Amino acid sequence: MSINNYTSVTEFILLGLADTLELQLILFLLFSVIYAVTVLGNLGMILLIRIDSQLHTPMYFFLANLSFVDVCYSSTITPKMLADLLREKKTISFAGCFLQIYFFIALATTECILFGLMAYDRYVAICNPLLYSLVMNPTVCLKMAAGAITAGLLNSAVVTSNISSLPFCGSNVIHHFFCDSPPLIKLACSDTHLIESLIFIVAGVNMIGALLVILTSYSYVLFSIFRMHSGEGRHKALSTCASHLTALILFYSTSIYTYLKPSDSYSLNQDKVASVFYTMVIPMLNPLIYSLRNKEVKKALRNVMTRKRIFSFL
Repeated sequence: MSINNYTSVTEFILLGLADTLELQLILFLLFSVIYAVTVLGNLGMILLIRIDSQLHTPMYFFLANLSFVDVCYSSTITPKMLADLLREKKTISFAGCFLQIYFFIALATTECILFGLMAYDRYVAICNPLLYSLVMNPTVCLKMAAGAITAGLLNSAVVTSNISSLPFCGSNVIHHFFCDSPPLIKLACSDTHLIESLIFIVAGVNMIGALLVILTSYSYVLFSIFRMHSGEGRHKALSTCASHLTALILFYSTSIYTYLKPSDSYSLNQDKVASVFYTMVIPMLNPLIYSLRNKEVKKALRNVMTRKRIFSFL
């Protein structure tokens, strides 16, 4: 991550989400609850998948990875934002800002790829069930997850290093509640069209690439589901896929709106609302979506709670 010597800005000021103290306190309480639910829900999902042998399958392996990424993803943004809601001056150091951008982009990219891997897993499980254990064996799943993380780290390194090389010699006020690339690039003192094109291409390759895998996989999945003769099997497959599709729609709708639209259409208030959704609300909703709409997860949770009550009685 290279930072040129001619950069005169040593810190940035974040405008945050609210102007009045009363609204800041309300938002602090609201987002504190959301963050607590996010951490507890995702860690609970990871623990449940870990201790219940019925959930030791590729689908839940990827779901555990998604929950871990969601915890890290939200923790990159939310604690700093909560602290700023209680401060009069919301500052972040130059290095701290780009560190936040680096982990944010890396985790967002990893999550995007994980959604694609989960869709591919459902394709193999439903369309090629006889080959499922061979194609999606533990070694392959581990390599897929490692590849998603590696791709996220490398993608973020490319984008962040290019943004940090820009000269920041004027205003240091970021019109956002965290260090995000679109509002930060607007503060640069040089032409940014090349950087904006790079971000658009990188984001497009990751999002559209994963989205093509998802759409292709689910086209085959839905076709196979409607050809099933068993009503129970069709319902089970649709229930599992519905959870995944709900999470996908929430994640991609806000991400594409923010990062794959022309830079001249950037809207401060609208982008802040979208950012709240994909940085805080969606990571909270993911474990709820997969638990409330998934019979296997609900069954595993009942089994764990039953064992806990038995052990407590004994």
